[in-house]
Amino acid sequence: MSPELICSDARTLPPLDESLYTLGTDELAFFKDQTRITGNEELKGHIIGVQKKAYKLYGYQCIRRFGFVRLKISRQPIYQRVLQLSKERPGALLLDIGCCFGNDIRKAVSDGWPVQHALASDLRTGFWEYGHELFRSTPETFPAAFIAGDAFDPAMILPREPFYIDSPPIHPRPTELHSLISLNPLQGHITAIHASSFFHLFDGNKQSELARQMATLLSTETGSVIFGSHNGQPTKGYRPDPLNFRGYNQFCHSPDSWRDLWDGQIFKKGSVRVEAELLEDERADLAAADGVIFYLLKWSVTRL
Repeated sequence: MSPELICSDARTLPPLDESLYTLGTDELAFFKDQTRITGNEELKGHIIGVQKKAYKLYGYQCIRRFGFVRLKISRQPIYQRVLQLSKERPGALLLDIGCCFGNDIRKAVSDGWPVQHALASDLRTGFWEYGHELFRSTPETFPAAFIAGDAFDPAMILPREPFYIDSPPIHPRPTELHSLISLNPLQGHITAIHASSFFHLFDGNKQSELARQMATLLSTETGSVIFGSHNGQPTKGYRPDPLNFRGYNQFCHSPDSWRDLWDGQIFKKGSVRVEAELLEDERADLAAADGVIFYLLKWSVTRL
């Protein structure tokens, strides 16, 4: 399932609903710090103003339901371990793929990841541009690199087997991230890859393909990690998704199937440690979906 199918025709988009706007305590503090807007109502108006403009061009449910303000990266169990990698490895790279407006990569930078070694990627440059508007920044004041492209496109990520210690990448890591127009030069060089609210946009086969694409980017060094969160369920399979348009069934992995996918299918068996836990999602913006229990799968895949 292409993410384009999640984005309905503009004539059939559900209207925006300001009652869906909520910020957790950590999110409120983060946005006030980043935007330098201290008033709650002024901040709300600013965020909704950017949302309205973005929703006209990109009618995604994550924009309508304020998914772009949720801090996902810092709520991953492995987050502090990831931040430690930037201190232990000079030049360690962090990629936020499927970044939307870039709130998670900005959170990591605010928590100590060097901005010159941070990069983000999404389908369209417009997402990153709206991110600058949302956070009232510029490429000069927040100089993280951004690379636009489709993760399934060979011009963006060339399909191949993952790199290992005994078969490292031949080409050295690029030193100038801002000059890159694809992720191909970074294959085998990225220390940590964050991917949240991304995998569940696709069906089972495409999720496997996406995992293979990401695996090609990961550094061979022990401790290098791919991590994130997305919708899951106790048993692998399809389930109705009432938050999107009628008739769309969403494919969800279970913790067991997710571990089986990465350890043995994507990476050589025993070469990675996969941690996966399923949590019931109690967000208030899901309350309208009567009769459907939403689960969040939080996970990490770490090189051994």
